Amino acid sequence: MTSIDKNAALVIIDVQQGFDESEWGSTTNPGCEDNIDALAAAWVSTGRPIVVVRHDSKNAGSSLHPGQPGNALKPSVAALPASLLVTKNVNSAFIGDPDLHQWLGRQGIRQLVMCGIQTNMCVETTARMGGNLGYDVIVPLDATRTFGLVEVAPRNGTTLSATADEVMRMTALNLAAGGFATVTSTADLLPLI
Repeated sequence: MTSIDKNAALVIIDVQQGFDESEWGSTTNPGCEDNIDALAAAWVSTGRPIVVVRHDSKNAGSSLHPGQPGNALKPSVAALPASLLVTKNVNSAFIGDPDLHQWLGRQGIRQLVMCGIQTNMCVETTARMGGNLGYDVIVPLDATRTFGLVEVAPRNGTTLSATADEVMRMTALNLAAGGFATVTSTADLLPLI
């Protein structure tokens, strides 16, 4: 990665109030929102498009359900002059409303910088799908954050778990080694804008 396209879109995924609630468990990289704000400021100052994505959970008990306060975007993201707001209820922003792929095509956008919450869920899924659709996807990993995972296998009761840091490292490996995205940092990305 040597440059950022003049019309590269910054895709800010699910930076919502509900992710600050304790139900999610311990997080990694709590400073990711500062990095998102730095990227957004660079995008605004250069007139590049910003796409904001919001997760509207179908589960009425979820903090991300449209009827809950946690569904709201964090104030710094809500205040951005977004070119597009996509709402979704699955992991990929490409399966939302309005159709992100269609909108990007109409704008002639081929390069996407993706950031937000959760690294291994909606950011990774959207980045993988973007890579599969032929976009040049860039993920500044420190502008994402996630949570630890625990799963108990139903058949034998085996517990699988990973810390938030382990989950984040695995996402970086999945995206980079899988050829879905270039994984970088905010500090390395900002001088290219």
